[in-house]
Amino acid sequence: MKLNEGQISKTLAQFRAQVLAEDHPAVAQFCDMFGHHTLFLDDRGLCVLELLEVPGMEAEEGEIVSLADWSDAKFTKLTTHKPEPTGVVICLKEVQHCDGDSFSSVARCASAS
Repeated sequence: MKLNEGQISKTLAQFRAQVLAEDHPAVAQFCDMFGHHTLFLDDRGLCVLELLEVPGMEAEEGEIVSLADWSDAKFTKLTTHKPEPTGVVICLKEVQHCDGDSFSSVARCASAS
């Protein structure tokens, strides 16, 4: 699934990666293989955020799913594989916190309460 800007920002704040640009030559090939997603590159390879959705509610979290691993030491070649959940959960819900006279928003997982 394609993420919106807010979801991308929250993901990058919690997961060390970079977004693969839409105009990158490999994006079309990956979309043919895995569907239309916001693609991330990290030190392991190519991955996506799969939102953990509850019908009728906005997704509050998602899990990073690995799609391809780096196959060379220079991080220039990827070897695809079946999607593999990584166990890395990204919190997308923002909760308002009051600290005296000011409010701040932080991402918080429902399970982190």
